[in-house]
Amino acid sequence: MNALGKLYLIPTTLGETEPLNVLPLSVKKVIEHVDIFIVENEKTARKDIKRISASKQQSSLKLFPLNKFTEESELPTYLEPCLQGQDVGLLSEAGCPGIADPGAEIVKIAHQKNIQVVPLVGPSSILLALMASGMNGQSFAFNGYLPIDKSDRKGELKRLERLSFEHNQTQCFIETPYRNNKLLEDLCAVLHDSTQLCVACDVTLPTEYIKTLPIKIWKNTKIDLHKRPAMFVIHKS
Repeated sequence: MNALGKLYLIPTTLGETEPLNVLPLSVKKVIEHVDIFIVENEKTARKDIKRISASKQQSSLKLFPLNKFTEESELPTYLEPCLQGQDVGLLSEAGCPGIADPGAEIVKIAHQKNIQVVPLVGPSSILLALMASGMNGQSFAFNGYLPIDKSDRKGELKRLERLSFEHNQTQCFIETPYRNNKLLEDLCAVLHDSTQLCVACDVTLPTEYIKTLPIKIWKNTKIDLHKRPAMFVIHKS
């Protein structure tokens, strides 16, 4: 009986930057070794694989789609190669698989099937923003996207600010890039003047911008975040 293959969790860059500037050599070695990948988007996955390993033969690749159109019943079949002794790579669209990423369900199934899960080191915008914020890294929460409705969003921001104060817990969240400027306006309008806000934009890219300031100062700070991937981190003490 063949030994089980492994599921490698393969991170990618957070944007158009030289892969080996932010990814360790171990990622390149795994991509050169693995031919079966679970990906969000085939076109960008092929592009990322080529950027990381230019010598990789594209014709050798077998890609399984994992996105909003994927039927849940299909997911266990993606790991059949592991049961036959072949290694599989779970490739994130940006950053790390399973972190604000649909890959978590595949990892869950791998554990159920006793398949070894191997996470590889790579950039996570959540952790990098938290590291650079100067806020509490002992207790924090990532809250994903905030509500779109104005009143619901105001209530959620107040709730997160209150949680931060009551539990000394840093709160992290994101927004669709084209709504970043509006979110910054809402943060300045809703949060207390003394609340600390970190905006971490284009992390690891040449245009990287990371700044932590109290809301009072953000109100008079000009920065254009439109269509730029950004992480927002708050803490009230």
